[in-house]
This record gives sequence, structure tokens and C-alpha cells, in this order.
Amino acid sequence: MSHQFMDGSRTIVITGGSSGIGFAAATAILRSENGPWHVVLPVRDAVRGQVAVETLSAGAAAGNTVEAMAMDLSALASVRTFAAELTARVESGRIPRVHALVCNAGVQMGTRLTLTADGFETAFGVNHLGHFVLVNELLPVLRAPARVVVVSSGTHDPAALKVGPAPAWSNAEALARGILAPSAAGDNALIAGQRRYSTSKLANIYFTYALARRLPDGVTANAFDPGMVLGTSLGRSLPAPVRFVSRHVLPHLTWLLRRAVTPHIYSASKSGSALAWLATAPELAGTTGRYFAGRTAIRSSDESYDTVRADDLWNDSLSLTGVRA
Repeated sequence: MSHQFMDGSRTIVITGGSSGIGFAAATAILRSENGPWHVVLPVRDAVRGQVAVETLSAGAAAGNTVEAMAMDLSALASVRTFAAELTARVESGRIPRVHALVCNAGVQMGTRLTLTADGFETAFGVNHLGHFVLVNELLPVLRAPARVVVVSSGTHDPAALKVGPAPAWSNAEALARGILAPSAAGDNALIAGQRRYSTSKLANIYFTYALARRLPDGVTANAFDPGMVLGTSLGRSLPAPVRFVSRHVLPHLTWLLRRAVTPHIYSASKSGSALAWLATAPELAGTTGRYFAGRTAIRSSDESYDTVRADDLWNDSLSLTGVRA
């Protein structure tokens, strides 16, 4: 698909942008008048991607454009192919310069330990390693002013949790094989899957903070907690009864969940709008290495500020993925 771009147009890449929070963020960006923006959606499913593009295009403000490109975060060869194609298009002037890379896609696995195409445990492989490779491969086109936004989760913080298992950090090489810390030894299969998810979300924050320390001036990296967003496809790999309750029952019990679990329960539209703000707001141009709950910068968990662990994760991720430092 070819586009005619307006002068000053900028590109925003959003993973997981064909549904849920990512789609809502793309919607908010494309409807905004502070562009012009060109949104790129890396998608696994070409049909779903095209449907998303057509829906988003129909509601876009004048001058804003959107397209889908093929990419599968669970296959690092696919991530590298996408990054190479995007880089070539940016450097040749076929699409506008990259203003923001939004690492939003994520998976929460069920009761089985599953592996990516590269042999990594799926939650860690997709939520962390896939995005780690994507960001590093796109560093040549992330030239100031530019920003990276990484979607994490409040599940990374035991102090903020009322339900769900806290992270059980071991090290990157163990987590890549699905091996959690000994504190998780008593988990049943469902809890272990949820704990791998919360641990991958802690990895997202370590990655964000380590990235912020390594980026050149004018290129920023921040993490984002969307809150609890009900009815999305995040839990598509969970057991069928759990999926049914999550998608069809819990959205009708928001008032109870806000009292019993967390007040931070939002619609995809509200969280997506906050994510779009993080990706586009001019006032955030100099903000880096922060953790946002919605539009508010807050402290992440005490554990997440362990710089030694973050640097170890960075170096181990280089080794696991073959990214050149």
C-alpha cells in the first residue's frame, strides 16, 4: 500500500495494535489533530491486520495514515525481517521518520509450558525477548527526537497486588526456559503460567530502565501500566473456563473488582488513550526512565530498581538473541 504523506509526518510503530489497548492507542493517535501521524502495525495475522487498518483508516483525521506489516514476535527471524524492511523504508524516505516505538503486544499463557519458534518460554520470549530484539534492531532509525514506550503491568509489583502471583525472578537464561525462582516451586500449572507472566512484566521494566540509560540524548524510554483492562485477548491461551469468565463475566462486575481487587480498572479505550499520550505528548519529550500508571508517573516496585539485575538481564538477552551490542 502506498501513501501520500504530509510534510512533517512522523511514524509510530505499535505492536499488538490490531486489538485491545494497542488498537485503542492507534485509534486515539489517528483521530488526533496534533500529527500528521503514520501508524505502522506489525501483525502476525494479515487478515486481522487489514481489517484493523480499514477500521482505523475510516476514523482517521485528515493527513493521518495507517498500514500493517508482517511480523511475529514469537519468531526472532520475523522480528529482524520486519525491522530491516522498516529501516530500509525509513532511510529511503518511503515512510516518515520514526517518532515512537510502542512495545505493547503481550501474551499470558495457560497451564502448559509452551515455547516460541526459537525455543524460549512463550511469555518471556514474546513479552521481553521479542521486543528486546525489535528495539535494538530499530535503534538506527530511533534518532532524536524519538521515544520507546514499553507496556508492563501492575502485576510486576507485589505491594500493589491483591490477587495473582508475584514475580519469581531467577535469571534471563533460566526464565527463557520457563524456570522461575525456587519460591515458585509449589505452584500448580495455572499459577505457574500466571507467575511467568508477572515475571515477564518485571523484565519489561528492567529492560526499559536499562534502555533509558543506554539511549542517546533526545531518545527516551518509559514503561506503562495500563491497569486492569477486561475483555481483551491477552488471556487467549488460558483455559477455556477462565477465558469465558474473563471476557464475559468480569466486565459486568467492574464495580466489585474495583472494591475487592484494584481501583485501577479501565476500558481499553481509556488505557489506549493514555498510551497514545505517552507516545505523542510534546511535554514528555525529555522524560525518560520513568514508570507511568495511566498518565501519572509513579514508582514501580522496589525490586524493579535493581540496576545490577537489569544490566544482567540486558547482557543475557544479548547472548540469548544474538543481538550485537
